[in-house]
Amino acid sequence: MASDGDWTCDANDAVHLTIVQPSDEKPKTISSFHPQFTYPIFGDEEQIFGYKGLIIRLRFAAHDLRPHLHISYDEKFKTVGDTAPVDVLKTLKQWLPEEAMCTLPDYEKAVQEEAGAKDFVPPGKLVHNYITRGRTYEIWAGSLADPAVRRILDRAQVFVSLFIEAGTPLVTDDPEWTLERWTVYFVYEKVKPPTPTASQYSVVGYATTYRWWLFQRDTSQEPTVMDDAFPAPEVRPGQLPARLRIAQFLILPPHQGSGHGTHLYTTIHKAAFDDSKIIELTVEDPNEAFDALRDTSDYHILTPEFLKHNININPDPYEAHSKKQRPRRVPTSTLIPTKLLHDLRTSFKIAPTQFAHILEMFLLGQIPVKNRHAGGANITRLLIKKYNIENPHDRRYYWWRMLVKQRLYKRSRDMLIQLEMSDRIEKLEETVTNVEEGYEALLKVFVAREEELKAKKHEEEAELTAVLDEDSTTPGGSLGRDQRVKRKFTVEDDEDDDEDDAEESVTTKRPKV
Repeated sequence: MASDGDWTCDANDAVHLTIVQPSDEKPKTISSFHPQFTYPIFGDEEQIFGYKGLIIRLRFAAHDLRPHLHISYDEKFKTVGDTAPVDVLKTLKQWLPEEAMCTLPDYEKAVQEEAGAKDFVPPGKLVHNYITRGRTYEIWAGSLADPAVRRILDRAQVFVSLFIEAGTPLVTDDPEWTLERWTVYFVYEKVKPPTPTASQYSVVGYATTYRWWLFQRDTSQEPTVMDDAFPAPEVRPGQLPARLRIAQFLILPPHQGSGHGTHLYTTIHKAAFDDSKIIELTVEDPNEAFDALRDTSDYHILTPEFLKHNININPDPYEAHSKKQRPRRVPTSTLIPTKLLHDLRTSFKIAPTQFAHILEMFLLGQIPVKNRHAGGANITRLLIKKYNIENPHDRRYYWWRMLVKQRLYKRSRDMLIQLEMSDRIEKLEETVTNVEEGYEALLKVFVAREEELKAKKHEEEAELTAVLDEDSTTPGGSLGRDQRVKRKFTVEDDEDDDEDDAEESVTTKRPKV
């Protein structure tokens, strides 16, 4: 906050976001946090001039995000010539709905006495529910053409500017046909109502997705003259082949780190998987945090399939060739089963670049650590001996690096061909190492998580055995195995642009956890 005599304050510190719900006398705050960004509202410097002790409090009702703006300060700068304090109210009016400008007593009364709060349910339909750390959560999905969905999203729009870098609020007054392309997913916690008239729902986060029409050429038949009726029958967005893109994705700060993002992403992926018109799921301009979450989720979706089909790198792709016949290109189709992998990618509707990342990560994990760079593998020796190196795991690692280089070269060919051959090789080697370091960081997290889940499962199995043994020795006779009362034990999850344009360049790393 500004020091004495300084009229400039940090906008991120000045803005207080609070989630409120009714209580016995007046609304109480259940969580409070600051924004991550304020530059879209207050400029690149994220500074507000003209106040001392400035507090900009944005309140939101827990169930329907009814907003309220309250501005307070200790002292305000008196205008001198062209130097005037920032008009905070005027600035924020462009980012908040008109209902946020009511007086504080009116807002508190509305929250306390809202007639329909007790019967409130999130708009749309319930698509997923789960329990984490003993607390119950639900995910609801609805079309943006639904006025109830649109009303809550309009109230949440300011979060996009405050937490999603370079994010832009959606335009929700488009024609209905356009709005039908959008689906909004709301994550809610089910809580004990604090008062008899209060809602049992409290918002956790939300995501938006939209359908992007995808042209598909039909090559199965010869071209024919169509004799369709005119005008053509009306076609709705859901009837057309499309890519599904995740546009906005936000878990509010008080709920981050508890696995809600993973549940939300996998719910969206399942919706895409179940929709016959969706060809693949993509993400619009993902940041590093979302990349890590997405990689984690997709890895756990695809790994069982890779294991089922025994996917691995063939360490001896040239064994059927003589030395003179060996091709100069990377023998991709003999290193990995490209047709099978293509079928897996399309069936799980994962975009090509993202699928390549997950496949590369999985294949790296199949090589023992001691034979990888992270385990001290001698890269220089590898580059000299190449596929003639003795150890089959070393050969797999050599070919793994070649497969990654091949993908990176294809993506950055226009830039790389401008370099000298030696610089080109050096740049590719450097980038592959950087990519590998990113994968290694994620693989460590995956291994730790698997060990944690196995330990939990072992503890719960031991607990179940102890309980059943206790039942069998209870006075009055033992229960037969099929007649015993079943006790349910669950393992809780404690985790908390176009797709092709999100590819890393030859100078960057994949994000690390």
